[in-house]
Amino acid sequence: MRLPAFLATTLLAASAAVAAQAAPLGGITSINIIVGPELQDKAKDYGVREFDTLTSRLLHSVERELRKTDSLVDDGGRLDLVIEDAKPNRPTMKQMSATPGLSFESRGIGGAKVTGVLTTAAGDTVPVSYSWYESDFRNPVASGTWSDAETSFDRFARQLVRGEAIASR
Repeated sequence: MRLPAFLATTLLAASAAVAAQAAPLGGITSINIIVGPELQDKAKDYGVREFDTLTSRLLHSVERELRKTDSLVDDGGRLDLVIEDAKPNRPTMKQMSATPGLSFESRGIGGAKVTGVLTTAAGDTVPVSYSWYESDFRNPVASGTWSDAETSFDRFARQLVRGEAIASR
C-alpha cells in the first residue's frame, strides 16, 4: 500500500529540508535522504514523524564521518541516499497508541538498510549500499526506539568514507 498523497508530500518536504541542512562536507556539496517505498508502507504502523527522526539521524551519521575526512569526492559531489528499511527496537509512539498492552519496555531486534548513489563532480556515479540488523535479542545496548537503526547508520557512514559501502553492480 502506498502512502496517501498528503503523506508523500510531507515526506518529500522533509527530505528537501534534510537536503537543505546538509552543508558542503568532504567534497560533497549535497546530501539528499529519502525514505524508500517499502519503509513508506510502514508509516501506518510506525507513524510518519518517525521518518523525520530516521532521516535526520542518518544525515547526522554521514556528516559526522565526512567531517573526519578531508575529501570523499571532488568538490560538487552529491550523495543521494534511500532508507529502504528500518526496524525499531522499541515501539514507536504510534504503535503504542494503537496497541493496548505495548509499552516502551517492550523490545525487539532492529536495524536498517540504506542504499544510494554517490555522484562525483565529474558526473561519475558509484552505487552504495549497507544493511545491518541485530541478530541477538540479548544485546543490552539497544535502549532507544531506533538504537539498532542508528548503529546501522553509523556503520554505513564509516564504511562510506572508507570506500567499503560500494554496492556490487
